Amino acid sequence: EIERKLAIIRPFSKTVHIDFLDGKFCEQTTFMDFNSFIKYKDDFFMEAHLMVENPTQYVRQLAAVGFKRFIGHIEKMQDIDEFIAEGQIFGEVGLAIDTPRPTSSINVPFDDLDCLLLMSAKAGKSGQAFLPETLEKIKELRLKTQIPIEIDCGINEQTIVEAKAAGANRFITTSFVFNSEDPLNSFEKLTSLAS
Repeated sequence: EIERKLAIIRPFSKTVHIDFLDGKFCEQTTFMDFNSFIKYKDDFFMEAHLMVENPTQYVRQLAAVGFKRFIGHIEKMQDIDEFIAEGQIFGEVGLAIDTPRPTSSINVPFDDLDCLLLMSAKAGKSGQAFLPETLEKIKELRLKTQIPIEIDCGINEQTIVEAKAAGANRFITTSFVFNSEDPLNSFEKLTSLAS
């Protein structure tokens, strides 16, 4: 399924965001054979979204197969400073928070990070609706930092405009593109709205 989706976006997307879930952060689990991604390292800038227990343990393995950005959830992170340091060795590093978590729970210097990620629906299943309260979180973080803020879940033609206006500047979409009859057209619509 991952390869099917990568084949769809390969002609028009330079970046791919891949979720890794271990069944401990949330109920779902995903494909965890990292070696399968090495053949895509020249096709995409690969970003790993680590919805796992102790994400630090995966950074080195993912870097070895071509991942360049590592985003870990603070909810299951044993040592945030260790994760940031490990991520900086191998590429870019960011922190993510799930929907119930306040932005104040990110208590490290933003200068140490390359990005922040906000879940705009409860972590786990794809295809969920965008939670409007995410917009206030974006505004709160934008007042504190100018680093990129990524929004993950429920991104479509309407929510991307709202999230951008609130201060977000990276948008992760799955269903809007992959459930479309014309993925390229859907992707281009979002790209134009985000720029």
